[in-house]
Amino acid sequence: MWYEHQPGQYEDFHATALYCPKCRDAMPVRSRLLLVLPDGELHEYLCQVCSTSVGTKTVKQQPDGRLIVM
Repeated sequence: MWYEHQPGQYEDFHATALYCPKCRDAMPVRSRLLLVLPDGELHEYLCQVCSTSVGTKTVKQQPDGRLIVM
C-alpha cells in the first residue's frame, strides 16, 4: 500500500535554516560534530551569521556499524 514505510526513506534530515535568538530570525545554519558516542554522533547547529548555537542533533549509528578506538 502507498502508506507503508519504505526502508531508507526519510531516515535522516539536515537542517538548512533554524531560528536564531540573537539574530531574531530564521537563519542559515552549519553543523559541527561535538561528540562521538557509542550509539552515534552528536552534532551542534550554529547560526552562520553570528555563530550562536541554535540546536543539536544525534545521528544514530547503523546496527551493523563498528566503533574502533585506538
